[in-house]
Amino acid sequence: MKKLLIGLLLVVALGAGALFTGLADPLVEWQVKGALVEAGVGERRAECMAGRMVDRLTIGQLWNLRQAMAPREGEPEEGYGLGELVKRLDRVNDGEVVAVLTTSAGLCAMGLG
Repeated sequence: MKKLLIGLLLVVALGAGALFTGLADPLVEWQVKGALVEAGVGERRAECMAGRMVDRLTIGQLWNLRQAMAPREGEPEEGYGLGELVKRLDRVNDGEVVAVLTTSAGLCAMGLG
């Protein structure tokens, strides 16, 4: 049991170290890109946005964004308009996250990201 606990703590420490040092950024970027594509963003634009978002936001901020954008009971899963998007972004409660998301979307749409 003691060996299992030590092994588990070692795995957690290595994972935290990879996140802290940026070694996990490619994996995080891949996850963000996948979430953006799943939300209806085009492949190229999602790749551009994911890179910018991972560089500028913490793992916690990215997690909160994902949770806030997830549909809640009674909300449409897909095909929603600007009003629904704004409502979900309001749930983020983090101006930096909203700013990074919107500027990344705009810059990448113009090909400047």
